[in-house]
Amino acid sequence: MSAAESETRRLKARLAEAEAAVEAGRRAAREGRSVEDMRLRLLLDTVLDAAQGLRRELALPPTGMHPADTVDAVEPGRMSPKDIAARALSETDPALLDQLLALPQAHLVVDGYNVTKTGYPTMPLEKQRLRLLGGLSMLAARTGAEITCVFDGAELAAPVLLAPPRGVRVLFSKAGVTADELIRQLVRAEPPGRPVVVVSTDREVADGVAKAGARPVASALLLKRLSRVS
Repeated sequence: MSAAESETRRLKARLAEAEAAVEAGRRAAREGRSVEDMRLRLLLDTVLDAAQGLRRELALPPTGMHPADTVDAVEPGRMSPKDIAARALSETDPALLDQLLALPQAHLVVDGYNVTKTGYPTMPLEKQRLRLLGGLSMLAARTGAEITCVFDGAELAAPVLLAPPRGVRVLFSKAGVTADELIRQLVRAEPPGRPVVVVSTDREVADGVAKAGARPVASALLLKRLSRVS
């Protein structure tokens, strides 16, 4: 074998090694990028999930809003609880409650025992609560509205072991605080402009929440509406 042939073979071998090294480098870069991409995607998903959870927790407005959206006015085709109050629907028509709950980000606050003692007063309190909460859970599923049901803690002889139904927040007033006071606190806690509907036949409660910007409706109206979903 001549010296030229030997040198050619040696150069070919080195070229093959170099090509293999380049390919190995490319493969390693691709695999490394894939791992980094996966980690980055996981981090991004985690941040987005946390942000969405925080947005729900804080009841923040949807993204895409602008300062002009916060100006107090009524856009064409939009209604507020007060607008609906002025319409021709009767105060006893369940369709009125449907319209109120159809408002964006509506929050329904229910004076629990006021409703149950209006609708089924002869039942034991435990069964009153379960019947009302079952109906509210179905209403929450159908309307998508936030629903909070408030019971007077003074009515309790012992702590209640209760698994809140899906879609319904259940609150009992603390010692020394009436359910009426707790309802007013809930209304005051809401940001101005959010549609809040309070169900209670108690005139003092209705007048108080109306002054705070909420829309009071009678317990009989909710009972009629629940009779259609139970």
